[in-house]
Amino acid sequence: MPGELFPDRIETERLVLEPLTTDHVDVFEFYEICSSDPGIEEVTEYLTWDPHETVGETLGFLESVEERIAEAEGIDYVIRPAAGEDGAGEIAGAAAILIDWERRTATFGTWLRKRFWGRGYSGERAAAMMELTFDRLDLDVVEVTHLAGNEKSHRAIEKYVDAHGGRHEGKLRNVDAFGGEPVTQHRYSVTQAEYEASGGGPGVIGD
Repeated sequence: MPGELFPDRIETERLVLEPLTTDHVDVFEFYEICSSDPGIEEVTEYLTWDPHETVGETLGFLESVEERIAEAEGIDYVIRPAAGEDGAGEIAGAAAILIDWERRTATFGTWLRKRFWGRGYSGERAAAMMELTFDRLDLDVVEVTHLAGNEKSHRAIEKYVDAHGGRHEGKLRNVDAFGGEPVTQHRYSVTQAEYEASGGGPGVIGD
């Protein structure tokens, strides 16, 4: 159970989010998606993980999410289209919140299967996650990054960050390394004050 910090279920206009744990996701189904779903190479091109090679790798990831929840360091949610949407009830992707309590900052991350691209789900998910971050967790800042060259994420992040009053902080050159190569990231942020000034969220977070 996610406990008092994180809701067990979040419903938006078109999405249902539940904790990405073995209680809510079949390990073998999730492995098939993360290993060989059509377009998985495009999905993971700019992510920090590669397509899964074994069911054990997938199980290990789900268990790491459960540990993160138990230690109040964040949570990952499985994203499913709500009733009435094409693919309703299927796993469409995942959304993560990593929490740094000392910095009072939440870092967002998300990915969607290729067949669910272009529907605006990333922005809808982000609105719910901001409400959780600011109204429930009472943190000060949301930060989001994307790798240089990831134009799909750039457009989606810029759109929802702007909608919530945030800004592009700048380019972080060679800030990290993946696959043995240095990478450059773009960083965006939204403060609680900016979020509130923009009108806040849709009020979708329950107990």
